[in-house]
Amino acid sequence: MKIYTIIGGINGVGKSSFTGSIRGRRSDLGVIIDVDRLTASLGGDMLSGGKTALMKIDDCLERGVSFTQETTLSGRKTELTARRARELGYTVRLFYIALDSAEDCMERVENRVRRGGHNIREDDILRRFAGRWEALAKILPCCDYAELYDNYNGFVKVAEYENGGLIPIGDYRPRWLSELMEYLKTWTSQTSLN
Repeated sequence: MKIYTIIGGINGVGKSSFTGSIRGRRSDLGVIIDVDRLTASLGGDMLSGGKTALMKIDDCLERGVSFTQETTLSGRKTELTARRARELGYTVRLFYIALDSAEDCMERVENRVRRGGHNIREDDILRRFAGRWEALAKILPCCDYAELYDNYNGFVKVAEYENGGLIPIGDYRPRWLSELMEYLKTWTSQTSLN
């Protein structure tokens, strides 16, 4: 089975840490495409890192191999890749990670920079945080299923998305999950009118 795995969430939520934590437990991630690592390997050139990631994605799709991509979901490229992957017979799954506030995300990025990691501009984080539910609402219908995780204090699975519905899991309900569920209700009613 060919699988396109998306590790999604805005900057600072812990996508790379999540990938590292599941890498040892799963054998179906395929080629892992991490634009941040690619950028670092290219001397910090973000444009070259992004182009290299896109070439690797295209190569995986052309060869029909499973692959995993870390992404903020901003822009349309991930949605287009998911649609293309499904047309090519891939199963598309999403692991989405979130935090309650943009401040939490910025603080974690600052922490990463202090440890020698890469920086993201605050205005980019704020823009992505403001648009996170729209970006997620657009990608969910392209997924065969999704798991949503809160990362306030370690990765806690809080919801699943399957067959067009978001289902909370367990008793823990971070604020962002309630916000997302309200957003999706509005989103669904608006898109069904169009």
